[in-house]
Amino acid sequence: MFDRPTIIDEAFTKRVLAGDLPTARSNQQSDIPPENHLVDLFDTQIMSRHLDLWARRSKGKTFYSIGSSGHEGTAAMALATRQDDMAFLHYRDAAFLIQRKKQQGGLTPLYDMALSFSASADDPISGGRHKVLGCAQTFVPPQTSTIASHLPKAVGAAHSIGMAHRLKLDDAVLQHDAVILCSFGDASANHSTSQGAFNAAAWAAYQHLPMPLIFLCEDNGIGISVRTPGGWIEANYSQRPALHYIQCDGVDMLDAVRGCEEAVRFARSRRKPVFLHMRTVRLMGHAGADVEASYSAMDAIEANEAQDPLLHSARILLQHAGMTQQDIVGRYEEMRQRVERVAAEALTKPRLTTKADVMMPIAPPVQGKVSPPLPTKDVRDAMFVKDARNLAKPVTLAKSINFALADLMLRYPNVALFGEDVARKGGVYGVTQGLQDKFGPARVFDTLLDEQTILGLAIGAGHNGFVPIPEIQFLAYLHNAEDQIRGEAATLSFFSNGQYRNPMVVRIAGLPYQKGFGGHFHNDNSLAVLTDIPGIIVAVPSSAADAPAMLRECVRLAHEDGRVIVFVEPIALYHTTDLLEAGDGGWTADYAAPNAAQQILLGELAVHGKGSDLAIITYGNGYYLSRQAEQELRDAGIDLRIIDLRWLHPLNEAAIVKAVASAKKILIVDECRRAGSPSEKLMTILAEAGRGNDTCRLTADDCFIALGPAAELTLPSKTSIIEAALKAVGK
Repeated sequence: MFDRPTIIDEAFTKRVLAGDLPTARSNQQSDIPPENHLVDLFDTQIMSRHLDLWARRSKGKTFYSIGSSGHEGTAAMALATRQDDMAFLHYRDAAFLIQRKKQQGGLTPLYDMALSFSASADDPISGGRHKVLGCAQTFVPPQTSTIASHLPKAVGAAHSIGMAHRLKLDDAVLQHDAVILCSFGDASANHSTSQGAFNAAAWAAYQHLPMPLIFLCEDNGIGISVRTPGGWIEANYSQRPALHYIQCDGVDMLDAVRGCEEAVRFARSRRKPVFLHMRTVRLMGHAGADVEASYSAMDAIEANEAQDPLLHSARILLQHAGMTQQDIVGRYEEMRQRVERVAAEALTKPRLTTKADVMMPIAPPVQGKVSPPLPTKDVRDAMFVKDARNLAKPVTLAKSINFALADLMLRYPNVALFGEDVARKGGVYGVTQGLQDKFGPARVFDTLLDEQTILGLAIGAGHNGFVPIPEIQFLAYLHNAEDQIRGEAATLSFFSNGQYRNPMVVRIAGLPYQKGFGGHFHNDNSLAVLTDIPGIIVAVPSSAADAPAMLRECVRLAHEDGRVIVFVEPIALYHTTDLLEAGDGGWTADYAAPNAAQQILLGELAVHGKGSDLAIITYGNGYYLSRQAEQELRDAGIDLRIIDLRWLHPLNEAAIVKAVASAKKILIVDECRRAGSPSEKLMTILAEAGRGNDTCRLTADDCFIALGPAAELTLPSKTSIIEAALKAVGK
């Protein structure tokens, strides 16, 4: 009763030979593709089907058996699009990938898919790290089990096409008339991430910004076991402003071709977004472990099986391709044998066997890409002509970042800066003031208020040769969209075996001590969501002396190595000028033009002082407060050094241990909450280096940030640092 794969498999042959085939469900008039196209599409469909059947029957030999049966109509979209139209695929789109690979030539789609199913290290896209649909040669970045998380970057990629065309970007990957495809299921269309992407695409198109994007909704009427209300997708999306709606029947090859060609034609010619609603069916349940009969009535299951796309395709081949019933069944059986031969070969191939092999693409080595040369003095002087007076005097952290961004945008034509309020206003704290005037609205622009869209825009633009510098207005706002970094940007290199990368430098204003602001949405002292993500870099500058060189290193790493970097800027230090007393200017610094002497490399620490009694390890506001406490500690007879980590992820363990080697005692000052803070990792590093008994820590309490002076009660302060330091050395 529950062996639906065998029932579906055997039913195809029986029904074709008996002439018991379904009638067309669509009344739309379709042009008939050439016979060779019809046969080619059918071959793709049965290749995908037999791979599914093999995966379901090969328990223990294959993995992650979410299949594509019932969704074979997506092969029509591969036929309708070009090889250089980037596609972000739903996990049921094996037929699309097979068809596109076939059209590319010189590729082995069947063998490649079998390698992926069996988690072979020879899998050409993921190298055995996941069963993903992707291909570097055909503009299909790999996707894992996505629930709409790929839609924002599709919006970003589509928007970047117009950006690159306007800027005449030499590094652009996509053609100026390309379209972007992203596909997903009807259940995922309800996800907040999808809703944000639909809204962002329509928001842009409503303002006549180019958005050549096809949202392909594969509507099989169910998400695992939860039914989509009948008519919901059409009712929800057919009348949305600036989003063109098209419907087609994915089980009918002819109607699928019609709908896909219409969608591609509209998106390519109008440069506007399309919502293509493709009706499909889901066969054999959600995945191999899913017993569909436990939540669906048998008559409903059988009704879906009666609409098997392969049966519809057989009807079309009989009517329009001059094939007989025996020809169709023979072709089906030949494909079965071919899949079994190729699959058997794939199962002999090795899998990943060492952790080094598994982890290799997390932070892959340099690819040989180099940064552009520094601009000439005349060019730079012309850009800074209005800033000459400010450049001649010491600047704050905020102004140093502003100047550094200008220098970087002058040097790197592929750098684009965007976010909420960053353009005309220049950011909430004025950090990006004047940059739009210098570089224009194509490179410095405001986005709509949606952090998922901002980060998705960055990921998509990174696919098209840009080095995006998106801004998240406050650290706490990142939590609305953190999966764009965790689940999308950070994983791309890993699941593509280093073939795709997401270069970006995400600027975030954050950390506590901001005066007059309460609540966790403006003062947030938790970095844990970032510092446990493999492969990304988290940088925290504490001063105007360090920030420009650190930002330059971040952009270099993004441009040359495709790294994902988060640059957390302490809000409370943005406009701080003094260190010990009013007017001393101790927290400002001269801003110098970029040169080799200004470098701060990834993992490089700052060590202030050479004292051997106590080493204070800290960062951000903690470094500033420790420097304030320094003189009183020296007056108390403590010979100390203060270490600014600068780079919080990954921590440079060897450099940290070396920096404290000659210190008798160690105090960690951490402005993040005690649970989950960087101090926990630092304690572990030092304990493993044999310094556990010499080390103590001062952190913020496990509390949200209160309003006004009450906030300081739960945070480290100059006074509490002095007290902790005296206790650490036994005074």
